[in-house]
Amino acid sequence: MEAISREGYLALAGHKKTAEFQPIYQQYERILGADALELTLEAFRSAPEQSDDKRSAQWLLEWEIESQASRPLAALDEREIAWENSAVIRSPDGRVIQYQAAPIEIANTQDRKVRLALDAARADLVEKEHAPLRRERLQREKEYIESLGVADDYNSSFEAVTGISLAALAASCEGFLRDTQSMWDDTFPRVLKKKLGIKPSQAKRSDALALFRASEYDDAFPGNHMESVIRRHVREMGIDPTANGRIIFDVGDREGKRSRAFCSPVRVPQEVYLVLRPHGGQSDYNTFLHELGHALHFAYVSDDYPFEFRWLGDNSVTESYAMLFDHRMHDRGWLLRYAQLGTNRVAEFLRTAGFEELHYLRRYCAKFLYERALYAGEMPWEQLPDMYVSLLSNATGFEYDPADAFVDVDPRFYSARYLRAWQLQSVLNEKLTTRFDVDWFRNPSAGPWMVGELFSHGQRETAEEISTRVGGGALSFQPLVRKVEALLEA
Repeated sequence: MEAISREGYLALAGHKKTAEFQPIYQQYERILGADALELTLEAFRSAPEQSDDKRSAQWLLEWEIESQASRPLAALDEREIAWENSAVIRSPDGRVIQYQAAPIEIANTQDRKVRLALDAARADLVEKEHAPLRRERLQREKEYIESLGVADDYNSSFEAVTGISLAALAASCEGFLRDTQSMWDDTFPRVLKKKLGIKPSQAKRSDALALFRASEYDDAFPGNHMESVIRRHVREMGIDPTANGRIIFDVGDREGKRSRAFCSPVRVPQEVYLVLRPHGGQSDYNTFLHELGHALHFAYVSDDYPFEFRWLGDNSVTESYAMLFDHRMHDRGWLLRYAQLGTNRVAEFLRTAGFEELHYLRRYCAKFLYERALYAGEMPWEQLPDMYVSLLSNATGFEYDPADAFVDVDPRFYSARYLRAWQLQSVLNEKLTTRFDVDWFRNPSAGPWMVGELFSHGQRETAEEISTRVGGGALSFQPLVRKVEALLEA
């Protein structure tokens, strides 16, 4: 895992032109063979229910399945990373823009005609070159996992080893989309007209990138202050933002660095990288906070925990910690203390944040529903782009491009992890507010409590178990609906 994680970090952060995964899988082939899988399956089936042996075997089995699938797909992954690091698009004025930087360029382009032209060039390149790579990987991953015989098909194998009911989550997502439709219909046209001067019938996904970039607030979130401001915030919580040097910040611009930020735990808890390629303004603060939540989690895991509890488990947990930090951008007190908005602009910014939150929740609900259908295999692959466009466009109001149907997919239902994380972070925020008051983000007792009660346990527990342990009960979208309503009425 250290070798794979380090190789992925170096390639995705732009330190290498491509990744070299295949030699690593060859070096460790004994732990990724049929005997290893059978041994792990036997441990999972024979371990007593509700025991740590059962947890250990469950997380190891999920990891073994994913790793077994990744080994034969390593060549495809290497090819895709190499392609992403070398591909370019041309702007209307003839500039050559690195494919990895295209989302940043689109988000920062004020001229809508130029923005649409850039996105059209990007989509054309995706359709011709990137989408075929991703589609092949998705197809082969599905086939390989189903060939392992863990369960009848891809979706049921995921449910068997994670304990997550895809049907139950799908029903919750459909309910959330229904319950928030009138709120969305009321808010969406007003925001589009005010911010972009367009009608809903004109809205494209590239417009969403520009809208949520929220460049009108750039002066309140200066890039040269971002790291120092957020470090101060974490120190005021009573913990070291670098976890005593275990977290390395990689937040500068670099050719070949992917536009989507990520946290790379190369050695847990000793060596954790926070990687961000700057977009500018509030979006960078939001992203930095999110990835810092991940980094603090991995860097403060108890080092005497076994491998599977330090590295593996329900990723809804680490995503909830990441969201707990990025949701400080929805907190009036945090904004007044650490941003430069001033009291006269905080309410407007919070309404913007509420609209963005509602958009992304609706987007991820639709994305999960699409991915569930994709992996179910009940629809021909050629028909999936139309379904993708329909689900995502109807949920968000922004017209999606069919070229992205296989690129805009997170492997192994990671969208489910995000949705459950959204739910858990709302529980944790309420717990912290009750225990340490509304300004828990600067209470020097809050940080040590989070380390002791949350981070140090890695992902030994599931999201549901943590919610129950802290007194939050069952996970649901209802607290999120209430929070969005409050933000929109700020």
